[in-house]
Amino acid sequence: MSVDGWHTLLVLGGIRSGKSEFAESLVADAPTVRYVATAPAGDPEDTEWATRLAAHRARRPGSWTTEETAANPGRLVEVIAAAGPNETLLVDDLGGWVTVLLDPAHQPADDTATIAELAAAVRSSTARLVLVSPEVGLSLVPTTPLGRAFTDALGATNRAVADACDAVALVVAGQTAWLKPTTPAPAHAVPPAATSPEAVPSRAATPRTAAHQAAPAQAVPADLGAGDVTLPEVLTPAAAPVPARAASDEPGTGDWAAPTMALPMIATGLVIQPGMELPMPDDYTGPQAVDRLATLDIPGAGLGVLEQVVGFAAATQGTSTPRPWDAVRVLLIQGDHEGGASAGAPPGESSRRARQARAGRGALARLAAENRAGLQIVEAPASAPMEERPALSADEVEAALRYGWRLAEQAADAGVQLLVLAGCGAGAEAAAAAVLAATAGAEPPTVLGRVVTEQGEIDDAAWMVRCAAVRDALHRTRRSAREAKDVLAELGGGDIALATGVLLGATARKVPVLLDGPVGTAAAMVSRDLAGQARHWCLLPDHGGRPGVRLAADVLGLTPLVDLRLDLGEGATALAALPLLRSALTLAATLPVHPSLGGPDDEGDTGERTGTGDRIGGDAGRAEDEPDFAEPEPAGPGPTTVGADEPVLPGRRAD
Repeated sequence: MSVDGWHTLLVLGGIRSGKSEFAESLVADAPTVRYVATAPAGDPEDTEWATRLAAHRARRPGSWTTEETAANPGRLVEVIAAAGPNETLLVDDLGGWVTVLLDPAHQPADDTATIAELAAAVRSSTARLVLVSPEVGLSLVPTTPLGRAFTDALGATNRAVADACDAVALVVAGQTAWLKPTTPAPAHAVPPAATSPEAVPSRAATPRTAAHQAAPAQAVPADLGAGDVTLPEVLTPAAAPVPARAASDEPGTGDWAAPTMALPMIATGLVIQPGMELPMPDDYTGPQAVDRLATLDIPGAGLGVLEQVVGFAAATQGTSTPRPWDAVRVLLIQGDHEGGASAGAPPGESSRRARQARAGRGALARLAAENRAGLQIVEAPASAPMEERPALSADEVEAALRYGWRLAEQAADAGVQLLVLAGCGAGAEAAAAAVLAATAGAEPPTVLGRVVTEQGEIDDAAWMVRCAAVRDALHRTRRSAREAKDVLAELGGGDIALATGVLLGATARKVPVLLDGPVGTAAAMVSRDLAGQARHWCLLPDHGGRPGVRLAADVLGLTPLVDLRLDLGEGATALAALPLLRSALTLAATLPVHPSLGGPDDEGDTGERTGTGDRIGGDAGRAEDEPDFAEPEPAGPGPTTVGADEPVLPGRRAD
């Protein structure tokens, strides 16, 4: 087998399902590919068939070679058997091969033996081999003898080849389901990785400014498939001493972040493509947890809007009695944008903020300490002026997505139960506005917040420069595709691409994410086109008064929990609201059921019970000689005594 777990793969799919494009993407990273075309030329007057063949040819890169096997069905077996270990073959497709096999010109023949020879050649092949085949066994049995012969022969071929291959994928409506191995593996081409872990993919076709050329190497490595990439250090800001927790409450003892799926891998690493099928939160436990709140012994109307927090935590934890998040990690992504996007930003301000956080100073580090949260500062690739050229190359987008995914995996492996996603790059808000304009049709001036100087003054001139940069970038890309990776490359830049990877990786590992600011919400907008499930793992504490965040929240269906309009910097606002969210979860998990619904009666049982019935306090654990204190009553004015020298216990009357 190859390093990514397979070297022979069968891709099944219906007509126009996207199976051929998927197969081509899997071998796109290979230096050379031999494309084995099995389909016969067909009727010269059949222009529709000729158009299909021309479309297939047009997609093949110039470095690929093509071999036709339509003249002899046995030729395919010979090609596969003769291919060496350094070769990559793409066979498209076995339906054409079966058509030739059943052609009267090649009969009589032992079709069963020929299919067996093909399966044996696939099983013993040392080359990297991808075979495409139509899946026609899901429809009605054909009414004609020729139709039945074709479906029977193709079904037998698919079964034999699937048994011989290391992996089998089924493509339906552009979505990929992995049938073999039973724990999946991914899709789509990933560009070749750089040889150095510290290297960033070069932007050969995009000239760099002098400032860009002088910048140090960025911290996003391109060879994430190696699995041994050194990720940024996780800092633990100093906090005041807190009471020791029980062993059962320690991070990592639960299964919140257990791996949920084995994702497709190729030699260069993780594959991230549109239409990924990632986990969804539990559909039942969230509503159950909210309904359960109505039974608790809560004075007043209850938790109000914070019921959303309880429902969200219950759905993401898979239990109707969710626990407060204990292990929290903040991911601060630093990545500057050149050009007009950063107009009005003091030079070097984002680097200063990152250094401040590393040193344990500033609002973010102090609030992280108060919340006992880890802090990880990540450098994203600097982004070129989006009004002039693409902010990132395609290679850099792929590397940033994979790197962000790996950061989320690292957090899940460490037992992190909640991620806080934040950014601090110059020009990030303008880039986020461009992403919103491209994905939601927003007008840039309506989603760009005002520019505030270091002295607290409004800089309208800088705001207009940013608006113009976004406008020009949208005009430059008006004919470009609006697919997720295209938007990241043209407009989003390194920080939003990396944040998108974090959201996707967190979704795959069932780790909820607090969004805070334009970078996180823009990443959520992009991630919905890669995996629609990602937004369901996101929570937005406060929109911070930012118009772009409000619009993104509306599009994503995220309701900000509070409207304090805190603007403490990305990440800090979420951490400021986190104690309130934890308090809601603590109450939901520990308050007893109301006595009218079968909960404990305070007159006969002074011990409090949790929602699961566990008793806290009361007679349990009390020494026999302890006094049985009555319900406290207010004492009269002034000191009160029972006798000459006997003071009254607090809350008791002299009589």
